[in-house]
Amino acid sequence: MRDFKARQLKVLKGHGDIMRESATTENQDKNVPTNEEAERFLAENPDIESVDFLIPDINGVMRGKWGPTEALGKSCYPGINMPLSIFGLDIWGREVESTGIHIETGDLDGYCRAIPGRINRAPWAPRPSAQVLMSMYTEAGEPCVYDPRNVLQRLMDRFEAKGLRPVTAFELEFYLVDPNVFQRSGRMGKDLGPGPEQQQMYSLSELRGQSELFAEIRAAAIAQGLPIDTIIKEAAPGQFEVNLKHRDDAMAAADDTVLLRRLITESAHKHGLRATFMAKPFLEWPGNGMHVHASILDTDGNNIFAGEAGDLRLQHAAAGLLATLKDTLLLYIPGFNGYRRLQPGSYAPTRIAWGRNNRSVVVRVPASDDKARRLEHRMSGADANPYFVLAGVLGGMLEGLENAKLPPPPVEGNAYNVPLPQLSDDMDDAIEDFERSDFIRRLFGPELRKIFAEIKREELKAFDNEITPLERSTYL
Repeated sequence: MRDFKARQLKVLKGHGDIMRESATTENQDKNVPTNEEAERFLAENPDIESVDFLIPDINGVMRGKWGPTEALGKSCYPGINMPLSIFGLDIWGREVESTGIHIETGDLDGYCRAIPGRINRAPWAPRPSAQVLMSMYTEAGEPCVYDPRNVLQRLMDRFEAKGLRPVTAFELEFYLVDPNVFQRSGRMGKDLGPGPEQQQMYSLSELRGQSELFAEIRAAAIAQGLPIDTIIKEAAPGQFEVNLKHRDDAMAAADDTVLLRRLITESAHKHGLRATFMAKPFLEWPGNGMHVHASILDTDGNNIFAGEAGDLRLQHAAAGLLATLKDTLLLYIPGFNGYRRLQPGSYAPTRIAWGRNNRSVVVRVPASDDKARRLEHRMSGADANPYFVLAGVLGGMLEGLENAKLPPPPVEGNAYNVPLPQLSDDMDDAIEDFERSDFIRRLFGPELRKIFAEIKREELKAFDNEITPLERSTYL
């Protein structure tokens, strides 16, 4: 055993020498983590007492561990040990044995390594604290195929090989509720029940009522390098939307979104509120969506959707999104509750349709000048995994560009009334379509496709096996 550990330490030391050497090269890859960033952060923030090491799991739930300040020094290399099986947990954090990545493998550890530029202070914490967003590597130093970030990275490599670069932005909707009342009764607060007089869509006075919270959210976002843009009052009481600015780095845009969800959640908690990104927390009000805006630049930095020829390419991309929508629906609506959001008239799409300046379709071309022409994907719930969502959206767009097929005519007016193919509102259908999909096999690989499908099948089974209070009150 001592000989084995000695060999392991020798290997780790060798890797460390290689990492340090590569970090000093003139053209250092920005994606290679080095400990210099951690050391610089600690020197600039000597008051830090603890660190939150964060890694989003396959459901988009933030997992990780707390550590002392000195642990930050190894967060880039060799990394923080965590089980690879973190990607085999269900939404409740339970092991899903059918994924095949738990005790039957010996429950192998991997190394979580800091993502460059993602070591920041956590301003909402009661004591001086830092947080580090991380990605998973295997013991051999390879990117872990179970990590959702690496699905997106492989897709970005395909874009790069074609001389293309996606430009993306997320819009994130959420409710602010009284945590005690919401947990007990499913209402927002003791004085906030359903009523049209309380809707106040786009109300500045409603924003002013939460001005301190939103000021803290904006300040924390700026401090963490999150490109926060507008904040608006949304279509339901207590519902808001935060928009992020466009990024020409799709991975950074997804990282921004998982960190923004944490930032909003923790800041709201500090103010005695609960921020919920649950897709459909109230039957009588609209659900929470996570919309994605996407365009694509060529090697000269020009938008390939601009101009007459660009509009043809935009239609090809839209056709790819529509053609892969059933395959990817589970990525956009990953939880049982999310299918309640897909209701006619709800501004959540129900038809496989696209249109120009039309919010009733799944793929929308927003009003813009020619150079800013883009697609808006309106399918995802706010609780979805941003890495998977962006992989599905950009993968569908690339599929459309490669196949160069035209979509059906764009829908004008109310798409809910148009006789076009309808999306299933059944999670079981979405799992089956995902599991059978050759597009998903190519995007995810067969192993991760199986793991995600098994996790979601177990989740659905739990809801199918639950007797609801309404059933008891009706039939008891």
